[in-house]
Amino acid sequence: MKTTPLRFGGPLARPANRAPKGSALRLATWGWCGALAGGLLALILFAPARWLAHVVHESTGQRIVLAEPRGTLWQGSARLLLTGGAGSQDMAALPGRVQWTLRPGLTGLHLSLLAQCCTAEALQLHATPLLGGLRLALEDAQSQWPASVLAGLGTPWNTVQPSGQLRLQNRGLSAEWNTGRLQVAGSAVLEARDVSSRLSTLRPMGSYRLTLRGGPTVSLTLETLEGSLQLTGNGQWVGSRLRFSGAARAAPEREAALANFLNIIGKRSGARSIITLG
Repeated sequence: MKTTPLRFGGPLARPANRAPKGSALRLATWGWCGALAGGLLALILFAPARWLAHVVHESTGQRIVLAEPRGTLWQGSARLLLTGGAGSQDMAALPGRVQWTLRPGLTGLHLSLLAQCCTAEALQLHATPLLGGLRLALEDAQSQWPASVLAGLGTPWNTVQPSGQLRLQNRGLSAEWNTGRLQVAGSAVLEARDVSSRLSTLRPMGSYRLTLRGGPTVSLTLETLEGSLQLTGNGQWVGSRLRFSGAARAAPEREAALANFLNIIGKRSGARSIITLG
């Protein structure tokens, strides 16, 4: 009696442990996508601090330099230098280092900035993108900065070479750029205390207050708190440009000591020096 052998799986049966070629390709594709996504995430999370230094350098016209950056884009530190811009040889550095923490959120970016020399508490800045621009808001704060660092910005500060202390206080301060227009809200007060200059042998020349007030018209007011050099002035932002007019004069008994300073900072008109910007 002839027997017929049993057949399982038919003539085209594949080994059970071999996956179809299409499935293997899909698995490989997903693997590469996962590796790429992981690599991009690691790149974003551990982006070096020098990336932020480059962005700051270019976006400020090379006037702010974050030198010797350490850490990451999101949390790091650097030495902060002010310069006169591209091609300028002027440069001045803040004492110590500045530290930052940058956090993205649903409404934009939050920047925390602490300067070892100048801020008792970290400054908190919020950046919110708008449909046609950007809004920056600085939380209420106080800070103190060396006036000598202004010399790094070039003309006219490199000629004046100021020294003294700058005390900055802001309240509800924000700036909004929308479709090319600048709107400012809140206020900021800058007090320059015990100001001196290499242009005069009189030390100090005086102390001064510059007040910025936001609103439909953004205004600046300059006044003298004390001293032999008397400074006054008023200004407004017209569009994106500042127009300022002021005057400087010396106390009668200090005219000789301040004559050189008055000749350089403005146009002489009798005992006064007229200062105009914009």
